[in-house]
Amino acid sequence: MTIEMILALGILILMIVAIMTDKFAFGAPPLMACLLLVVTGLSTVQEAFAGFVNPSVVMVAGFMVVMAGLMKTSLIGKVQSSMLSLVNKGGYKSYALLLVVVMLGASLAGTGSTGYYVLILSLISTIPYNKKMPTSKLMMPLGFATNHPLIPFNVALLYGVTVSVLETAGYTGGLSMTRFAVVNFILSLGFLAWSLIAYRLLPDHPLMDEEAAAYEEVAATAEPFYMPAWKEYSTIAAFLISVVGMMLMNVLGNAAFVIPGIAGAFLLMINVLDFREVRDNMGAPVIIMMAGVIGVADALANSGFTAMIGDSVANALGNDINPFLFILIFALLTSTCATFTGSNMGSVFIFAPIAIATSISLGMNPAAAAIAVVISGWNGGYMPIDGMPAMILGMGKYKLPQFWVFSIPMYLVRIVMICVGAMIMFP
Repeated sequence: MTIEMILALGILILMIVAIMTDKFAFGAPPLMACLLLVVTGLSTVQEAFAGFVNPSVVMVAGFMVVMAGLMKTSLIGKVQSSMLSLVNKGGYKSYALLLVVVMLGASLAGTGSTGYYVLILSLISTIPYNKKMPTSKLMMPLGFATNHPLIPFNVALLYGVTVSVLETAGYTGGLSMTRFAVVNFILSLGFLAWSLIAYRLLPDHPLMDEEAAAYEEVAATAEPFYMPAWKEYSTIAAFLISVVGMMLMNVLGNAAFVIPGIAGAFLLMINVLDFREVRDNMGAPVIIMMAGVIGVADALANSGFTAMIGDSVANALGNDINPFLFILIFALLTSTCATFTGSNMGSVFIFAPIAIATSISLGMNPAAAAIAVVISGWNGGYMPIDGMPAMILGMGKYKLPQFWVFSIPMYLVRIVMICVGAMIMFP
């Protein structure tokens, strides 16, 4: 290992320890890590703080503003009332039903839809504490459920990436999209099974502090706020345009990243939100967390640490290895790399070519390895470093050990199910 690799890894570990100790404000450890990157010479100021102009961060920040406007509409009031009725009923059946509903919604939104997970997490955070079904028991399972479509027909992104890496490696055997979707279905079933088992392991605590809870209690007894119809329709339209824009990212290019911001500016102009609300949502602690970790992720990748790990594993595997174990190792490597660097696509394109080439040389079906590696790139999440896990940790007010009780077993179940599905559908 080079000095640069050691320093980058050390800063990453220091950042994780700072998050674990919970002695700093949420979002502060990544900022301090970015400063250390500059001090140690691993990154320039522009490189260390590149996350604050990262397109995805800009997109999520803008969408947080749009969501703040949407929360004022009667539409969200009705959706929240429906969820609230299930929460008030409490019990295991209501929890299971909420899980299924969110996973069905993910079927439309597609894997990794930023707009969808922000919407669900925002809704959960506004539900008052209820002992029958504490929202702290909902934030993690429902948040991660947004990444698991129960009817996985919208798998174009991951399918396209898989085909791309296979073709790049010279594989011309073709790939069935239906079988690919079945692998995702098997993954979703594994996640659903774990979430149903894990209900009793989840913590019980309110998501709002006393001041916010008091405000919600007063708001609940106050006269309802009715937004003028034209403003409400305009707000819903701004939300839909933002979601569609993000879903069409591959078609619209860079414009997709700023559409939520433009929609947020529109809501400011028509006085759905005031400037303070816009500022607070765009600069929310979770946005700072997301932006801060990107500089650390880039430094780790630029040091060559990730590529070194991949090469070492490929050399160590040798020619005599069980096919399932082979695929499992690369799925674990890819998902872990994506978790710690925040780069799903980058991790896939580092490990997928190695996995495919090794599969071909060992006489295995490279499609199974490619599918497992690609899907695993979006199924890490056991560390609150990337966008959605970071939001779940912050909005759910979890301690890191509480987060791990759910996320680490979930991670292992998902990776195993991905590999099982890939081996069954592409033997």
